[in-house]
Amino acid sequence: MRITRRQFGLAAAATLGLPAARALAQGDYPGSRPVTLVVAWAPGGSTDFVARVLAQGMSAALPGNVVVDNRPGASGTIGHASVARARPDGYTLLLGVNSTYAMARHLFPQRGYDDEKSFAGIGRVATTPIFLCVNNGLGVQDIAGFVARAKKEGGKLSYASSGAGSSAHLATELFLRSADIEVQNVTYRGGAPAVQALISGEVQMAFVDAVTALPLIAAKQVTALGVSSPQRNPLAPEIPTIAESGYPGYECSSDFALLAPAGTPAAILRKLAAAKAAALQQPELVEKLRNGSIFPDVGTPEAWPEQIAAESAKWGEVIRSRGITLE
Repeated sequence: MRITRRQFGLAAAATLGLPAARALAQGDYPGSRPVTLVVAWAPGGSTDFVARVLAQGMSAALPGNVVVDNRPGASGTIGHASVARARPDGYTLLLGVNSTYAMARHLFPQRGYDDEKSFAGIGRVATTPIFLCVNNGLGVQDIAGFVARAKKEGGKLSYASSGAGSSAHLATELFLRSADIEVQNVTYRGGAPAVQALISGEVQMAFVDAVTALPLIAAKQVTALGVSSPQRNPLAPEIPTIAESGYPGYECSSDFALLAPAGTPAAILRKLAAAKAAALQQPELVEKLRNGSIFPDVGTPEAWPEQIAAESAKWGEVIRSRGITLE
């Protein structure tokens, strides 16, 4: 095929203009195209709730339309894998939770992605504590009483979990190791049946996320002995921390972070980080999160590598020392 001088000139101009076009596209990001925020869990849970609040705030801060897309399965690894494979252009993001980005790697070695290499961290978003709760019929009112009872029973007590590797499950195992007691794990298909088992007395103890635990505590359906955060929860200040109850240094929470596929341009990551920070400073959104005992924790892309490495090391050691495997 013969190429005319004019055709050659047009092609050369288009080629030379590609970097400028990319720069222009990044400068205009996100433009009129929606940004998809993937949640690796089903609708209705705490991660989904945080994602929808964040999407609302970031839509106003970018400005641009941020929409939530739920892709649940395999303890969150299906949703994570889908984002790891996505085009790194800023239009597919992930709201991850530490049970997947820091804990699942030690239980799911064949996930199809690498948590550090497959993602660019935009930073933490929020954190929520977990409450150590017991069945009312157990007759204990504090952690010392529970530990004494567990030692007396010699491994006969049981706790509810929704499966290996959840934040609540590993919070329980960290506590059992710290207290040097054995309580049998009874696994349920999800958080709701696990909590129901606690209320009914099928099990005697469970660690329960704050958003679920606080209404149960207020209704006196369960007894809360401690909270996993370093400070007392402002929505339940009468409940002591586990750390102040004889286990200094004990800390565990469900942490949420915003991630993008690796290779996303730095300019876009900076814009997303700024939008995230702006969203989490909007008073009405902060109040909405705090009412669910979820507290903004605005992290940066620069701090992310150290944070994820520390979380992974902490929980990997707990998983190995307790011999936790997939069930």
